[in-house]
Amino acid sequence: MRTATLAPTLALLALFVVGGCGVGTDTDVVNVYSHRHYDTDQQLFDTFTEETGIQVRVVSASADELITRLEREGARSPADLLITVDAGRLHRAKERELLQPVESPELEEAVPPNLRDPEGYWFGLTTRARILAYARDRVSPDELSTYEELTDPRWEGRILVRSSENIYNVSLMASLVAALGPEGAEEWAAGVVENFARPPQGNDTDQIRDVAAGVGDVAIVNSYYVGRLLNAEDEASRELARGVGVFFPNQDDRGTHINVSGAGITAHAPNREHAIRLLEFLVSEEAQRLFAQANYEYPVRDGIPWAPSLAEWGEFRADELNLARLGELNNESVRIFDRVGWP
Repeated sequence: MRTATLAPTLALLALFVVGGCGVGTDTDVVNVYSHRHYDTDQQLFDTFTEETGIQVRVVSASADELITRLEREGARSPADLLITVDAGRLHRAKERELLQPVESPELEEAVPPNLRDPEGYWFGLTTRARILAYARDRVSPDELSTYEELTDPRWEGRILVRSSENIYNVSLMASLVAALGPEGAEEWAAGVVENFARPPQGNDTDQIRDVAAGVGDVAIVNSYYVGRLLNAEDEASRELARGVGVFFPNQDDRGTHINVSGAGITAHAPNREHAIRLLEFLVSEEAQRLFAQANYEYPVRDGIPWAPSLAEWGEFRADELNLARLGELNNESVRIFDRVGWP
């Protein structure tokens, strides 16, 4: 799996503890290693503590740093629950034997089968769609249809997207490998490279800003980035986002590619039952409502109202590919990016 380069020692020292508590193995505690960094998550942890009396201690860092830490700690790890974004990363943790399977009727009822590991090693908490953000003044939604259509020569010099090293793009590619086969996916990647507005750079917010600035006309981004800009505190960001339309590709066939933030019980969890209880709480109706409203992500649980911004975009058909396949096809996806020269 392609990962960012780590500074061997400094990166691990950069791990910090949220809330002023170190990790431990007290009786009424659950230790969380989390890649997510939202106030919503801490609010949910506080609510869980109020309802159960179980303290939640959080170590926060990047996904790569947390996985490296789990590997280094081995059976001595105090971690009970790993929370990260992207099914590809969750699959990576499973492959490295850093997670253990869980059987829970609550989790299986709340999380649809395609949004969890088939063997119970990890479960989705929220979803996000990989959408097309287009310039309202230069592109009509009638011109858009599928990811595959972005290779058409009429989009030459108009497509914006971030680097192939980004896990969101690796997983999108994996979904295309699953749908089109390796040869079809490689043909798609080569066609998109031909249509780049500029070499890939920046994050998804940067792609949206460059659409607004006229650098390109269509960007491949995660849906919640548009939601954040639409609801930003500063009017400049909100105005920028209002000039960008949201389009869900492939509505007439397999559906729009989606991914998850998710969690799994660590392989050597000293507080396993507490960790399962916390994981079950995070997919409860109470927690899913807060996830949906606060970070402009889609809830994994059916029947939970979406944030108003997401509701305005309307219902859409999501690709029902089991997201475990994204991790399984990771290496093939990276090789395709390398072969076509996608930076």
